[in-house]
Amino acid sequence: MRVTTLLITGVATAATAAIGGAATAPAVRSSWYAQLRKPAYQPPRQVFPVVWPALYADIAVVSAAAIDELGATGRDSERRAYRNGLALNLALNAAWSWLFFNRRRFGTATAVSAALTVSSADLTRRATDAIGGRAAPLALYPLWCAFATVLCGHIRQLNRRAEQS
Repeated sequence: MRVTTLLITGVATAATAAIGGAATAPAVRSSWYAQLRKPAYQPPRQVFPVVWPALYADIAVVSAAAIDELGATGRDSERRAYRNGLALNLALNAAWSWLFFNRRRFGTATAVSAALTVSSADLTRRATDAIGGRAAPLALYPLWCAFATVLCGHIRQLNRRAEQS
């Protein structure tokens, strides 16, 4: 994998984390979030700052390897599709934080989380097609997103009155 490709995917995922974090950080410290009803299976707050950096690192590294492998083997249309899929995925990722934490639109956030799950599974499939087993760490991403979709939908159900119209 080329350093320049890793820098590009790394900056893209870091930007996604920063954009999402700008909505998330103030909200999770707020009384609004503390008062939200959450299901018993919601992970403790300390889990999220561990899981997300690991997922973002996996996205950056696996994507860089896949993009470079597709380019090196002359699979330019697949490379372009992977890049576009990655861009869409990161946009959905950042959008979810703003919809849930800033806009408090739990229904829309659940739909975006479901789309993010599908996008993450597609990205994992594309990476596996490109680099085989080296894409394995990325498989955790759609699993986490699927869990987040269920969690988000359950939070919506528990807090219908707290959701912005």
